[in-house]
Amino acid sequence: MYQEQPKKKFYTPGEALPKIAAYCAYQERTTKEVEAKLREYGLNEDEAGEIVIRLSREKLLDEERFAKSFVRGKVGIKKWGRRRITQELKQKGLSDYCIKAGLKEIDGDVYYQNLVDTLEKRNRVEKEGNQRLRRQKLTMFLTVKGYENDLIKMALDDLGKEAEQED
Repeated sequence: MYQEQPKKKFYTPGEALPKIAAYCAYQERTTKEVEAKLREYGLNEDEAGEIVIRLSREKLLDEERFAKSFVRGKVGIKKWGRRRITQELKQKGLSDYCIKAGLKEIDGDVYYQNLVDTLEKRNRVEKEGNQRLRRQKLTMFLTVKGYENDLIKMALDDLGKEAEQED
C-alpha cells in the first residue's frame, strides 16, 4: 500500500541553531556535514554560513579536532593505513592542514604493529597455497586497507622470516 512520505519540516535560523548545535555536540562533524544538514532544514546559503561561523566561534565545530578524532578511531579500531585515512578525510572536504594535523595523531610503533597484526590475521585465513600468489593477495588486502607499499613489503618479509624459523 502507498505510504505518504513525512513532510520535511523547515526551520528558521533561530530554530535551526539549537538543533544543529545539538547535532554537533553529539559527535564531531565537518563543515560539509553541517552545511548539508542546514540545507535539509531549508536554510539558504547565507543563513547556513552564518550559523557555521557561529558554531566555529563557539568551538562546537572544529575540523582539526574532527580530523584528529577520525584518525584515532580509524587507526585504533578499523586498523586503517595513512593512505586510506587521507583519502576519506579529503572526501569529507577537509583542508590539507587539518588532514596533516590529524595524521600527526598516529604513533609509528602502534601503526606498524596494527599492520603486522592485520597481516598475521589475514595470513591465517588466506587459502592460497602458492606462495607468490598468497603474497600478492596479502599485499592487495593491505593496500586496500591504506598501508604504504614499503611498510607492507617490510611486514611481509618479516612474516616470511618467521615462517622459515618455524620450519
